[in-house]
Amino acid sequence: MLETLTNLAGETSMTRGRVEQQINQFHFSLDEMDATIARLQDQIRRLGSETEAQITFRQTQIESSEEEEAFDPLEMDRYSDLQQLTRALQESASDLQDIRETLVFRARDAETVLTQQSRIHHDLQENLMLTRMVPFSRLVPRLRRIVRQVSGELNKMVDFKLEGVEGEMDRTVLEKIVPPLEHLIRNAIDHGIETPEQRAQAGKTGTGNVFLSFSREAGDIVIRLADDGSGINISAVRARAIEQNMLAEDSKISDQELMQFIFRPGFSTSETLSQVSGRGVGMDVVNNDIRQLGGTVAIESKPGAGTQFILRLPFTVSVNRALMIRNAGEPYAILLNSIAGVVNVNIDELNNFYNEPSSRLHYGGEQYEILYLGSLLQGLPTPPLDGFVAAKASLVLLHGERSNFAVHIDVLEASQEVVVKSLGTQFGNVVGLSGVTVLGDGTVVTILDLQSLLRERDLLPDNKAPLLPNTSASVVDVKPLAKTPAPEPEPEESTIMIVDDSVTVRKVTSRFLEREGYRVITAKDGVDAVQLLQEEQPTLMLLDIEMPRMDGFEVARQVRSSDRLQSLPIIMITSRTGDKHREKAMSIGVNHYMGKPYQEDVLLSVIKDLLA
Repeated sequence: MLETLTNLAGETSMTRGRVEQQINQFHFSLDEMDATIARLQDQIRRLGSETEAQITFRQTQIESSEEEEAFDPLEMDRYSDLQQLTRALQESASDLQDIRETLVFRARDAETVLTQQSRIHHDLQENLMLTRMVPFSRLVPRLRRIVRQVSGELNKMVDFKLEGVEGEMDRTVLEKIVPPLEHLIRNAIDHGIETPEQRAQAGKTGTGNVFLSFSREAGDIVIRLADDGSGINISAVRARAIEQNMLAEDSKISDQELMQFIFRPGFSTSETLSQVSGRGVGMDVVNNDIRQLGGTVAIESKPGAGTQFILRLPFTVSVNRALMIRNAGEPYAILLNSIAGVVNVNIDELNNFYNEPSSRLHYGGEQYEILYLGSLLQGLPTPPLDGFVAAKASLVLLHGERSNFAVHIDVLEASQEVVVKSLGTQFGNVVGLSGVTVLGDGTVVTILDLQSLLRERDLLPDNKAPLLPNTSASVVDVKPLAKTPAPEPEPEESTIMIVDDSVTVRKVTSRFLEREGYRVITAKDGVDAVQLLQEEQPTLMLLDIEMPRMDGFEVARQVRSSDRLQSLPIIMITSRTGDKHREKAMSIGVNHYMGKPYQEDVLLSVIKDLLA
């Protein structure tokens, strides 16, 4: 029942997130409405001024003529009606402004209620979590029994020491870490702790020691299991890796990198299978179990001094905070408890890091190696960087098992609470994935496990092979049958950016282009377009001239001055059809110039020609 209630609380959190997203979109629509009302009021003022000018001009004509008391029919009828309509329009615009202010007030009320509901929901979730908390010490009798049993079978004397086991953790997490802990303890006694005779020869006491400590660090639970045995046999690990074609004989890698091989499936330095430690099950299963909980495993070993395994687990597996990012157009999430921080660096500085691979980022007294997330995931090349794309770039800092890394991401978005969903048996073993989550708008987002990505990168011979398949590729690499032709690659979907301050123009053009199979993104003015171009790279742009904050000419100049976007085709669609405006647009580098209103078939033909 508690498990069901916790899951329901998580689903409620997702629903609240969807409502918050809809209110944010509502605020965006209100801003659009405000801009439209301001434009309408300006047009009404201009209409009124033009009407008064016409009346004054006509009155002057009448007074200068020989007619004394006769009035022009237009002056008596048409102009007076036009004045009345102008005043009516002014009143309607004022009414629209009042309605907008009322809607803004209601939206703020809804936000206040959502904030209160969020606080109540948070308290509910915290109390539900507390009901699931159980002391770690309930595992102690079971672990002591394993130590006694294994040490008795192997005729070894072992002292089991505990520290901090009175702490609490999620019952689900506790149940799932029992098999990995049992396996690690059996390994420590079987492979780590020496026999009394061997310990005496090494100058140690006859009784071996196994230490287990439990502690809490920020949002993580840290379990340390250590022994004072002989440590991991590095030469045996290297020999077995070479034997299984995982490592070239002349490879020069550190001991820390060699120890990561024990997490490979089917890797074992033991000559025979026994019922004591491995029982045919390797450390890859331990690592996989911890990874499915969103945790990590690290190894520290010194020859003759012993080995320590450090398990980091999330405090709870149901609800976590995650950093939302976007890379190569795809959304991803990274759990906050897996990263050390986020920094912004200048584009020029980042270019220097990429041009000199041996250079390191110095931050907080530590050094970080710079990597691009796209190359880790799908083998993508480093994107070209210039000042127009962004003044600064975002780096996610990670403390790896061997060294520290700063992972460059394309777009950094806000952090939010996510409900972690399991990947299931089909995708549970895919390297670099720790789960998925569903956002408020229904989008399914992959949660990345950057630690395993970096660990796998270190084990690859060239450190460049992609670890996750492209979205168009299959997860399983199946060799095609003989005489089977390779499938034709699907053409990429063209992205068209519409930049116009008119809501109607954006909506009508978007629907028309989406019906034709194009992906459409919109910007309400020049400044919005420049900000959007930092995140997106469209294949074509439809651009208006007269816009607030930044006009179309200035946008076109900035695009043509960018190394990344200078070849972007631009179609300028505007009501200014004079030769002067056309010549200025063409001198900047606009590919085609069209007047409003445009014919849909003509626009579609121009788009196809430019894309071709």
